[in-house]
Amino acid sequence: MSNFGSQAMATTLKRVLMRRPGPSLLSANAAEWHYGPTFNGEKAIRQYAEFTRLVEKSGAEILWMEDAGDGMADAMFTHDPSLMTDKGAIILNMGKALRKGEPSLHEAAYRAAGIPILGRVEAPGTVEGGDCIWVNDRILAIGRGVRSNQHGIDQVQEILKPLGVTVLTFDLPLWAGEAACLHLMSVMSPLAEDLALVHAPLMPAAFYLMLRDMGITLLHAPEEEFAASFGLNLNVLPVSPRNVIAVAGFPGTRAVMEQAGCTVETFEADALCIACEGGPTCLTRPVWRAA
Repeated sequence: MSNFGSQAMATTLKRVLMRRPGPSLLSANAAEWHYGPTFNGEKAIRQYAEFTRLVEKSGAEILWMEDAGDGMADAMFTHDPSLMTDKGAIILNMGKALRKGEPSLHEAAYRAAGIPILGRVEAPGTVEGGDCIWVNDRILAIGRGVRSNQHGIDQVQEILKPLGVTVLTFDLPLWAGEAACLHLMSVMSPLAEDLALVHAPLMPAAFYLMLRDMGITLLHAPEEEFAASFGLNLNVLPVSPRNVIAVAGFPGTRAVMEQAGCTVETFEADALCIACEGGPTCLTRPVWRAA
């Protein structure tokens, strides 16, 4: 029986790769890592433990990577250094220089778990997982911007071609500048096969119109909560269709999802997600999702 494979964003989460924050986060230089004023390493670790409890409550198995003090503070955001397919993992290449060592951690974890490596993105190509959205099992959307470039996107397309997958590219705005991080998933979070939460003002118009024309209902999160959270109100993790984990403190966003039939569980994340600019989705790399 397979214990890996995912070409979907919101089917039932069965297995997930995570890295428990530890010494590297505690010793992180907040200015160097672009962490915000609410960053507190010890508090972030406590908040991560609560997030972990919610993931475990969903029934998903966690494939753990541990922080042994390698200095890679952002490595807890396991969504970005790799991408899972039904045939194995693609090892990506990070656009953020401080994160260049992370893909090798993922490759080692997959090899230890017996999960095949389907391919790798090599320099000068860069692609980060936060820019990748499975629209369905045959279409992968990738946001081209500060973190993912055309060289990398072309490589992903070549790797996926034998699987019958088409890669569609959508240009992202610069928004807050090169130092900030605007991924494609910063402006759209799938909640179910036919439902997504969006921040329309920053969405590529062609992407928005394509999703709408495909019959996907697009829920518009409150713009003021997007601004207050640096986009983290939108970063929600589906553990199954219409069952999600979100950052606490954004009642308008929660209400929009609940009115659409979603069950929303939240955790306090000011020191972890808001400060470090990565939400529940960023903290997880789905290894296995099943319908």
